[in-house]
Amino acid sequence: MSDTAAEPAAGPPPGGIRAAAALVLLEAGALAIIALALLVLAFVGTTTRLWGAVAIVGFALLGAVVLALCARGLLRLRPSARSPVILVQLLAVPVGYSLSAQAGRPLVGTPILIVAIAVLTLLMLPSSRQALDRFGQPPAEPS
Repeated sequence: MSDTAAEPAAGPPPGGIRAAAALVLLEAGALAIIALALLVLAFVGTTTRLWGAVAIVGFALLGAVVLALCARGLLRLRPSARSPVILVQLLAVPVGYSLSAQAGRPLVGTPILIVAIAVLTLLMLPSSRQALDRFGQPPAEPS
């Protein structure tokens, strides 16, 4: 019996998906670097709640792993990778705006905002939507 969910999609991913996956992988790498820097600061600095700092680092590393897996899923044209990526980007838009416009940290917030909007735009391209459309695929043939 053939399982279409486990089979890789035929053909290479469109350019929009490749670019979106590269940006998501960039976000994952940035999040991992930030988590490691926070870990170093937690042990070097004087914190009264080391366990809380380590927990934040753990969540950041978990987020980096999830983003990296989602980027891989996009490259493999897995429709299930699209929703978490879109959710993360929709959450990143107000964070980037808040950091750049309200918190006075445009060097931090602007890249977050630009990357989030770019990923959302790339995933909404017609070629990306068609490649990730689970309803546009032909039904599996019974064996």
